[in-house]
Amino acid sequence: MTILIVDDDADDLQFFTDAVAEIDSNVSCITAFNGIEALQVLEAASPRPDYIFLDLNMPKMGGKQCLRHIRNNPLFQSIPIIIYSTSRRPEDVEEVRAAGAAAFIVKPNKFHLLRAEIAGILNNRSSGN
Repeated sequence: MTILIVDDDADDLQFFTDAVAEIDSNVSCITAFNGIEALQVLEAASPRPDYIFLDLNMPKMGGKQCLRHIRNNPLFQSIPIIIYSTSRRPEDVEEVRAAGAAAFIVKPNKFHLLRAEIAGILNNRSSGN
């Protein structure tokens, strides 16, 4: 399994990849620092990622715009996109859900909470739900 994590904060990327490694060492993470890089990674990725975790607030191309680009490309429409953001605004949740996000996670500030959030998403898919 491969996860693409898109976030402009290097510490958040490390926090995320460390959590994934603890959950399942067979899962590989690829990273991008903004939406433009994410689209480039998706075009080049082989195989395509099984999940995309996407921050909302990034330079060059933010998460909402990137989400719309991904959902408009038939090659990537089946990849679940989980918004991974500090935003707690209900309007953001509604907007990204309407645009095709599978889930919305508010970035937890505790490692065990992040690990539990990610494990819940990965376990949900592997159980066929």
